[in-house]
Amino acid sequence: MTTVESTTARTTAPTVSVVICTYTLDRWDDLCAAVDSIRAQHLPPTELLVVVDHCPELAREIGRRFPGVRVVHSRQKHGVSGARNTGVESAVGEVVAFLDDDAVADPDWTARLLAPYRDPAVLGVGGQVDSWWETGRPGWFPPEFDWVVGCSYPGSPEETSAVRNFIGANMSFRRAEVLAAGNFRSDLGRIGTSPYGCEETELCLRISARNPGGVLRYEPAVVVRQHVPPARTTWAYFSSRCYAEGRSKALVARYSGTRTGLSSERRYLRRTMPAAVLRCLRHAEFRAAGALCAGVGLTVTGYALGRLGRGAGGGPGSVGTGSAAGEPDEGPAGAARRPTRRRT
Repeated sequence: MTTVESTTARTTAPTVSVVICTYTLDRWDDLCAAVDSIRAQHLPPTELLVVVDHCPELAREIGRRFPGVRVVHSRQKHGVSGARNTGVESAVGEVVAFLDDDAVADPDWTARLLAPYRDPAVLGVGGQVDSWWETGRPGWFPPEFDWVVGCSYPGSPEETSAVRNFIGANMSFRRAEVLAAGNFRSDLGRIGTSPYGCEETELCLRISARNPGGVLRYEPAVVVRQHVPPARTTWAYFSSRCYAEGRSKALVARYSGTRTGLSSERRYLRRTMPAAVLRCLRHAEFRAAGALCAGVGLTVTGYALGRLGRGAGGGPGSVGTGSAAGEPDEGPAGAARRPTRRRT
Protein backbone atom coordinates (compact mmCIF):
# COMPACT_ATOMS: atom_id res chain seq x y z
CA MET A 1 0.00 0.00 0.00
CA THR A 2 1.17 3.52 -0.62
CA THR A 3 1.33 6.42 1.76
CA VAL A 4 -1.88 8.40 1.83
CA GLU A 5 -1.51 11.99 0.61
CA SER A 6 -4.74 13.85 1.23
CA THR A 7 -5.47 17.10 -0.57
CA THR A 8 -8.53 17.92 1.54
CA ALA A 9 -8.70 20.93 3.80
CA ARG A 10 -7.02 20.70 7.20
CA THR A 11 -8.83 21.30 10.48
CA THR A 12 -7.85 21.43 14.13
CA ALA A 13 -7.39 18.18 16.03
CA PRO A 14 -10.64 16.88 17.54
CA THR A 15 -11.36 15.98 21.15
CA VAL A 16 -10.78 12.36 22.20
CA SER A 17 -12.29 9.93 24.67
CA VAL A 18 -10.04 6.99 25.56
CA VAL A 19 -11.90 3.75 26.29
CA ILE A 20 -10.39 0.82 28.18
CA CYS A 21 -12.63 -2.24 28.45
CA THR A 22 -12.03 -4.72 31.26
CA TYR A 23 -13.80 -7.63 32.87
CA THR A 24 -11.82 -9.37 35.64
CA LEU A 25 -9.79 -8.63 38.75
CA ASP A 26 -7.30 -11.25 37.55
CA ARG A 27 -5.78 -8.60 35.27
CA TRP A 28 -5.65 -5.87 37.92
CA ASP A 29 -1.94 -5.05 37.61
CA ASP A 30 -2.20 -4.82 33.83
CA LEU A 31 -5.28 -2.60 34.09
CA CYS A 32 -3.54 -0.25 36.51
CA ALA A 33 -0.59 0.04 34.13
CA ALA A 34 -2.94 0.79 31.22
CA VAL A 35 -4.81 3.49 33.14
CA ASP A 36 -1.58 5.03 34.43
CA SER A 37 -0.21 5.23 30.89
CA ILE A 38 -3.21 7.30 29.79
CA ARG A 39 -3.06 9.56 32.84
CA ALA A 40 0.60 10.24 31.99
CA GLN A 41 -0.06 11.37 28.41
CA HIS A 42 1.73 14.52 27.29
CA LEU A 43 -1.58 15.53 25.67
CA PRO A 44 -4.29 14.50 28.17
CA PRO A 45 -7.45 13.09 26.58
CA THR A 46 -10.78 14.81 27.01
CA GLU A 47 -11.79 11.89 29.22
CA LEU A 48 -10.78 8.36 30.16
CA LEU A 49 -13.57 5.80 30.40
CA VAL A 50 -13.03 2.35 31.89
CA VAL A 51 -15.92 0.16 30.79
CA VAL A 52 -16.46 -2.77 33.15
CA ASP A 53 -18.08 -5.80 31.56
CA HIS A 54 -20.52 -7.13 34.17
CA CYS A 55 -18.18 -7.28 37.18
CA PRO A 56 -19.46 -4.94 39.95
CA GLU A 57 -16.58 -5.79 42.30
CA LEU A 58 -14.05 -4.69 39.69
CA ALA A 59 -15.97 -1.46 39.05
CA ARG A 60 -15.92 -0.62 42.76
CA GLU A 61 -12.19 -1.30 42.96
CA ILE A 62 -11.44 0.92 39.97
CA GLY A 63 -13.47 3.72 41.54
CA ARG A 64 -11.45 3.48 44.75
CA ARG A 65 -8.07 3.26 43.02
CA PHE A 66 -8.70 5.89 40.32
CA PRO A 67 -11.15 8.52 41.64
CA GLY A 68 -10.69 10.76 38.58
CA VAL A 69 -11.48 8.05 36.05
CA ARG A 70 -14.99 7.65 34.67
CA VAL A 71 -16.17 4.10 35.38
CA VAL A 72 -18.99 2.85 33.16
CA HIS A 73 -20.89 -0.43 33.51
CA SER A 74 -21.46 -2.22 30.21
CA ARG A 75 -25.09 -1.86 29.23
CA GLN A 76 -25.01 -4.62 26.62
CA LYS A 77 -24.58 -8.36 26.78
CA HIS A 78 -21.34 -9.96 27.93
CA GLY A 79 -18.39 -9.54 25.59
CA VAL A 80 -15.88 -7.08 24.23
CA SER A 81 -18.22 -5.83 21.50
CA GLY A 82 -20.88 -4.88 24.01
CA ALA A 83 -18.34 -3.20 26.26
CA ARG A 84 -16.87 -1.20 23.38
CA ASN A 85 -20.33 -0.18 22.19
CA THR A 86 -21.10 1.07 25.70
CA GLY A 87 -17.89 3.10 25.60
CA VAL A 88 -18.74 4.63 22.23
CA GLU A 89 -22.27 5.53 23.34
CA SER A 90 -21.02 7.03 26.63
CA ALA A 91 -18.10 9.02 25.21
CA VAL A 92 -18.18 12.79 24.76
CA GLY A 93 -15.09 13.10 22.54
CA GLU A 94 -15.30 13.49 18.76
CA VAL A 95 -12.81 10.61 18.50
CA VAL A 96 -13.03 7.37 20.47
CA ALA A 97 -9.68 5.65 21.03
CA PHE A 98 -9.42 2.09 22.35
CA LEU A 99 -6.62 0.67 24.49
CA ASP A 100 -6.62 -2.92 25.77
CA ASP A 101 -6.59 -3.44 29.52
CA ASP A 102 -3.29 -5.34 29.25
CA ALA A 103 -1.48 -2.79 27.09
CA VAL A 104 0.32 0.47 27.89
CA ALA A 105 0.46 3.52 25.62
CA ASP A 106 3.57 5.55 24.89
CA PRO A 107 3.47 9.02 26.53
CA ASP A 108 2.83 10.76 23.20
CA TRP A 109 0.16 8.28 22.11
CA THR A 110 -2.82 10.67 22.18
CA ALA A 111 -0.90 13.48 20.46
CA ARG A 112 0.29 11.25 17.62
CA LEU A 113 -3.10 9.55 17.36
CA LEU A 114 -5.01 12.81 16.99
CA ALA A 115 -2.69 14.59 14.54
CA PRO A 116 -3.96 12.77 11.41
CA TYR A 117 -7.56 13.71 12.23
CA ARG A 118 -6.82 17.25 11.11
CA ASP A 119 -7.51 15.76 7.68
CA PRO A 120 -11.32 15.43 7.39
CA ALA A 121 -10.91 12.41 5.12
CA VAL A 122 -9.39 10.38 7.95
CA LEU A 123 -12.09 8.22 9.53
CA GLY A 124 -9.88 6.26 11.91
CA VAL A 125 -6.29 5.98 13.07
CA GLY A 126 -4.49 2.90 14.35
CA GLY A 127 -0.91 2.15 15.24
CA GLN A 128 1.84 -0.22 16.22
CA VAL A 129 1.33 -2.90 18.89
CA ASP A 130 4.69 -4.04 20.26
CA SER A 131 4.89 -7.29 22.20
CA TRP A 132 6.24 -7.59 25.74
CA TRP A 133 6.81 -11.29 26.41
CA GLU A 134 6.76 -11.75 30.18
CA THR A 135 8.81 -14.96 30.02
CA GLY A 136 10.43 -14.37 26.64
CA ARG A 137 9.36 -15.41 23.17
CA PRO A 138 9.36 -19.22 22.72
CA GLY A 139 11.97 -20.35 20.18
CA TRP A 140 9.30 -21.99 18.04
CA PHE A 141 6.98 -18.93 17.95
CA PRO A 142 7.54 -17.10 14.61
CA PRO A 143 7.14 -13.29 14.55
CA GLU A 144 4.84 -13.65 11.53
CA PHE A 145 2.25 -15.07 13.95
CA ASP A 146 2.44 -12.29 16.53
CA TRP A 147 -1.16 -11.52 15.60
CA VAL A 148 -1.97 -14.62 17.67
CA VAL A 149 -1.06 -12.61 20.79
CA GLY A 150 -2.67 -9.42 19.52
CA CYS A 151 0.50 -7.69 18.30
CA SER A 152 1.95 -6.31 15.09
CA TYR A 153 3.84 -8.70 12.82
CA PRO A 154 6.10 -8.76 9.72
CA GLY A 155 4.44 -8.39 6.37
CA SER A 156 2.39 -5.30 7.11
CA PRO A 157 2.98 -1.63 6.25
CA GLU A 158 6.04 -0.02 7.80
CA GLU A 159 5.07 3.58 7.07
CA THR A 160 2.02 5.81 7.16
CA SER A 161 -0.51 3.95 5.02
CA ALA A 162 -4.15 3.42 4.26
CA VAL A 163 -5.17 0.04 5.72
CA ARG A 164 -8.17 -2.21 5.68
CA ASN A 165 -8.45 -2.50 9.46
CA PHE A 166 -6.63 -1.95 12.74
CA ILE A 167 -5.43 -4.14 15.60
CA GLY A 168 -7.91 -3.74 18.45
CA ALA A 169 -5.36 -2.94 21.15
CA ASN A 170 -4.49 0.34 19.43
CA MET A 171 -7.24 1.86 17.32
CA SER A 172 -9.46 4.92 17.14
CA PHE A 173 -12.37 6.21 15.08
CA ARG A 174 -14.45 9.30 14.65
CA ARG A 175 -17.28 8.58 17.07
CA ALA A 176 -19.97 9.70 14.63
CA GLU A 177 -18.72 7.18 12.05
CA VAL A 178 -18.93 4.26 14.48
CA LEU A 179 -22.46 5.21 15.47
CA ALA A 180 -23.53 5.70 11.85
CA ALA A 181 -22.11 2.29 10.92
CA GLY A 182 -24.07 0.61 13.72
CA ASN A 183 -21.30 -0.05 16.26
CA PHE A 184 -19.48 -3.36 16.76
CA ARG A 185 -21.46 -6.49 15.92
CA SER A 186 -22.58 -8.32 19.05
CA ASP A 187 -22.24 -11.71 17.32
CA LEU A 188 -18.51 -11.11 16.83
CA GLY A 189 -15.93 -10.46 19.53
CA ARG A 190 -14.54 -12.28 22.50
CA ILE A 191 -16.48 -13.56 25.49
CA GLY A 192 -14.35 -14.56 28.48
CA THR A 193 -11.35 -16.58 27.37
CA SER A 194 -12.96 -17.47 24.04
CA PRO A 195 -10.38 -17.00 21.26
CA TYR A 196 -12.87 -15.76 18.66
CA GLY A 197 -12.75 -12.20 17.38
CA CYS A 198 -12.50 -10.04 14.22
CA GLU A 199 -15.16 -7.57 15.35
CA GLU A 200 -12.68 -4.76 14.63
CA THR A 201 -12.11 -5.97 11.08
CA GLU A 202 -15.81 -6.16 10.34
CA LEU A 203 -16.51 -2.69 11.74
CA CYS A 204 -13.65 -1.18 9.73
CA LEU A 205 -15.06 -2.72 6.56
CA ARG A 206 -18.50 -1.25 7.23
CA ILE A 207 -17.10 2.20 7.98
CA SER A 208 -15.06 2.15 4.77
CA ALA A 209 -18.02 0.93 2.72
CA ARG A 210 -20.08 3.91 3.91
CA ASN A 211 -17.29 6.36 3.06
CA PRO A 212 -15.64 5.52 -0.30
CA GLY A 213 -13.49 8.64 -0.14
CA GLY A 214 -12.48 8.13 3.48
CA VAL A 215 -9.27 6.69 4.91
CA LEU A 216 -8.39 4.36 7.77
CA ARG A 217 -4.83 5.42 8.46
CA TYR A 218 -2.03 3.40 10.03
CA GLU A 219 0.58 5.51 11.82
CA PRO A 220 3.72 3.60 12.90
CA ALA A 221 4.61 6.25 15.51
CA VAL A 222 1.36 5.59 17.41
CA VAL A 223 2.69 2.86 19.72
CA VAL A 224 1.37 0.69 22.54
CA ARG A 225 2.98 -2.32 24.21
CA GLN A 226 0.95 -5.48 24.75
CA HIS A 227 1.63 -7.78 27.69
CA VAL A 228 2.04 -11.42 26.59
CA PRO A 229 1.68 -13.64 29.69
CA PRO A 230 3.00 -17.21 29.91
CA ALA A 231 -0.47 -18.63 29.21
CA ARG A 232 -0.26 -17.26 25.66
CA THR A 233 3.09 -18.87 24.88
CA THR A 234 1.84 -22.46 24.76
CA TRP A 235 1.18 -24.58 21.70
CA ALA A 236 -2.41 -25.13 22.89
CA TYR A 237 -3.07 -21.40 22.89
CA PHE A 238 -1.33 -20.87 19.55
CA SER A 239 -3.31 -23.62 17.83
CA SER A 240 -6.67 -22.60 19.30
CA ARG A 241 -6.15 -18.97 18.26
CA CYS A 242 -5.19 -19.93 14.71
CA TYR A 243 -8.24 -22.13 14.31
CA ALA A 244 -10.53 -19.53 15.88
CA GLU A 245 -9.11 -16.83 13.61
CA GLY A 246 -10.16 -18.86 10.60
CA ARG A 247 -13.63 -19.37 12.03
CA SER A 248 -13.95 -15.65 12.76
CA LYS A 249 -12.76 -14.63 9.30
CA ALA A 250 -15.40 -16.94 7.80
CA LEU A 251 -18.07 -14.79 9.45
CA VAL A 252 -16.40 -11.58 8.31
CA ALA A 253 -16.35 -12.92 4.75
CA ARG A 254 -20.01 -13.85 5.06
CA TYR A 255 -20.92 -10.31 6.10
CA SER A 256 -18.54 -8.39 3.83
CA GLY A 257 -17.73 -10.73 0.94
CA THR A 258 -14.52 -12.69 0.42
CA ARG A 259 -12.92 -10.17 -1.92
CA THR A 260 -12.99 -7.35 0.61
CA GLY A 261 -13.01 -9.37 3.79
CA LEU A 262 -9.92 -11.43 2.95
CA SER A 263 -7.77 -9.07 0.87
CA SER A 264 -5.02 -8.74 3.51
CA GLU A 265 -5.04 -12.46 4.23
CA ARG A 266 -4.39 -13.34 0.59
CA ARG A 267 -1.34 -11.07 0.49
CA TYR A 268 -0.13 -12.52 3.79
CA LEU A 269 -0.35 -16.09 2.49
CA ARG A 270 1.22 -15.34 -0.90
CA ARG A 271 4.12 -13.17 0.25
CA THR A 272 4.81 -13.22 3.99
CA MET A 273 4.42 -16.93 4.72
CA PRO A 274 6.64 -18.39 1.95
CA ALA A 275 9.44 -15.94 2.81
CA ALA A 276 9.14 -16.78 6.50
CA VAL A 277 9.33 -20.54 5.92
CA LEU A 278 12.39 -20.16 3.70
CA ARG A 279 14.07 -17.99 6.32
CA CYS A 280 13.46 -20.58 9.02
CA LEU A 281 14.79 -23.40 6.85
CA ARG A 282 17.93 -21.44 5.95
CA HIS A 283 18.67 -20.91 9.65
CA ALA A 284 17.71 -24.46 10.63
CA GLU A 285 14.81 -23.16 12.72
CA PHE A 286 12.77 -26.24 12.03
CA ARG A 287 10.35 -25.88 14.94
CA ALA A 288 9.47 -22.36 13.84
CA ALA A 289 9.02 -23.55 10.25
CA GLY A 290 6.69 -26.26 11.53
CA ALA A 291 4.71 -23.71 13.54
CA LEU A 292 4.34 -21.53 10.45
CA CYS A 293 2.96 -24.38 8.39
CA ALA A 294 0.74 -25.68 11.19
CA GLY A 295 -0.59 -22.22 11.95
CA VAL A 296 -1.58 -21.65 8.34
CA GLY A 297 -3.17 -25.10 8.17
CA LEU A 298 -5.20 -24.57 11.34
CA THR A 299 -6.37 -21.14 10.22
CA VAL A 300 -7.40 -22.37 6.78
CA THR A 301 -9.19 -25.34 8.37
CA GLY A 302 -11.07 -23.05 10.72
CA TYR A 303 -12.07 -20.83 7.83
CA ALA A 304 -13.23 -23.74 5.68
CA LEU A 305 -15.31 -25.26 8.46
CA GLY A 306 -16.67 -21.85 9.35
CA ARG A 307 -17.86 -21.32 5.79
CA LEU A 308 -19.57 -24.70 6.00
CA GLY A 309 -21.09 -23.85 9.38
CA ARG A 310 -19.21 -26.67 11.12
CA GLY A 311 -16.55 -27.12 13.74
CA ALA A 312 -16.25 -26.83 17.49
CA GLY A 313 -17.53 -23.79 19.27
CA GLY A 314 -20.46 -22.86 17.07
CA GLY A 315 -18.90 -19.58 15.97
CA PRO A 316 -17.79 -16.34 17.53
CA GLY A 317 -19.81 -15.09 20.44
CA SER A 318 -21.07 -18.53 21.43
CA VAL A 319 -18.03 -19.73 23.36
CA GLY A 320 -17.23 -19.00 26.98
CA THR A 321 -19.25 -17.66 29.87
CA GLY A 322 -17.32 -14.61 30.98
CA SER A 323 -16.65 -11.37 29.17
CA ALA A 324 -13.93 -10.49 26.80
CA ALA A 325 -12.39 -7.13 27.28
CA GLY A 326 -8.77 -8.08 26.93
CA GLU A 327 -7.98 -11.07 24.73
CA PRO A 328 -5.73 -10.62 21.68
CA ASP A 329 -7.13 -9.30 18.47
CA GLU A 330 -7.51 -10.19 14.83
CA GLY A 331 -5.04 -11.74 12.44
CA PRO A 332 -3.55 -10.23 9.27
CA ALA A 333 -4.75 -6.67 9.34
CA GLY A 334 -2.15 -4.34 7.88
CA ALA A 335 -0.14 -3.06 10.85
CA ALA A 336 3.62 -2.84 10.73
CA ARG A 337 6.07 -4.47 13.11
CA ARG A 338 8.73 -2.67 15.12
CA PRO A 339 11.39 -3.97 17.49
CA THR A 340 9.99 -5.34 20.74
CA ARG A 341 10.03 -2.96 23.68
CA ARG A 342 9.91 -4.01 27.30
CA ARG A 343 7.83 -2.26 29.89
CA THR A 344 9.66 0.03 32.22
